[in-house]
Amino acid sequence: MRRVRAAVTREPGAPFTVRDVELEDPRPREVLVRMGAVGVCHTDLGIQAGWPRQLTPMVFGHEGAGRVEAVGAEVTGLAPGDPVCLTFASCGACPRCAAGHPAYCDSARDLNLSGGRGDGTTTLRLDGAPLHGGFFGQSSFATHAVVHERGVVKVPSGLPATVTAPLGCGGQTGAGTVLNRLRPEPGTSLVVLGAGGVGLSALLAAVAVGCDPVVAVDPVASRRALAVELGARAALPPGDDLVEVLRDLTGGGACHVVDTTGRPEMLHRAVAALRPRGELAFLGLGGEVTFDMMRLMTKGVRMHGVMEGDSDPACFIPELIDLHRRGLFPVDRLITTFPFEEIDAAVAAMRDGSAVKPVLTFP
Repeated sequence: MRRVRAAVTREPGAPFTVRDVELEDPRPREVLVRMGAVGVCHTDLGIQAGWPRQLTPMVFGHEGAGRVEAVGAEVTGLAPGDPVCLTFASCGACPRCAAGHPAYCDSARDLNLSGGRGDGTTTLRLDGAPLHGGFFGQSSFATHAVVHERGVVKVPSGLPATVTAPLGCGGQTGAGTVLNRLRPEPGTSLVVLGAGGVGLSALLAAVAVGCDPVVAVDPVASRRALAVELGARAALPPGDDLVEVLRDLTGGGACHVVDTTGRPEMLHRAVAALRPRGELAFLGLGGEVTFDMMRLMTKGVRMHGVMEGDSDPACFIPELIDLHRRGLFPVDRLITTFPFEEIDAAVAAMRDGSAVKPVLTFP
């Protein structure tokens, strides 16, 4: 066991408290990573609020980036000193993983949302007692994490960890929805509902492949301004006339809509703003939504529920890095950094909209 610092959540919805905790050495197929940066995602906050009490105390965080410090005896392709991006865990053996769709792994819940490893153990201890972790295979709100080798993607040296970190979830979720699932043709219209880190990653991907027009919708004026700077033809507040304005901007209805809000009223607006045979991808965490089936049928609407951009991170994260290096995926424009010990300030900035993608940094 080694002493590390981690942001601990004592009970569902409780504030993060940075504590000294203990971390196990890696098992044969695990990797010890020293964190250089970690993104703060709405998923951390949304799931934290409803996390099962029996799985607390808990360490969240799932957009880690840093350097390998040690590898287990059976790990191949990684060595101490390698710069890496951390991403979700998957088994690598089920039909979904074998087909290149590990976000839908048969063991996804056990590996990412069980409060530990898939076998029920945890890598962490607090005051001598088990501390739940393994969030999205990592629990990277900590100076170090022990993760399975399938959740570790080697990245080029020289790329700042602050840029790499958001690619592990938010970047690949937004961009992957466009590039891997919707696959729009150049010149087709695309609307993004919600201009946070995921929504603007989708917008960047849409601009990169030549969608036109690209339109963003968000209640925060600074985010709308940033969306326009990043290539959106227009950025709108979610006013009462939103559907009419979107249909006008897209020449009778959007070909594609990406919803990151998870809000029923926005999903209904999304369907109304689509042209016949348009496509809706929904990414936001939300509850039950009821649609008018006749409306969906008569318009020929195609709906996509998408996890993690339907990406294979080992292949897709390097693709995003290549786009970034070519100036086509400037994810750094979304980032505001905070020292790790100021995690509460980062959370507040995300909630009030003043930071699109807060990224915590480590000494």
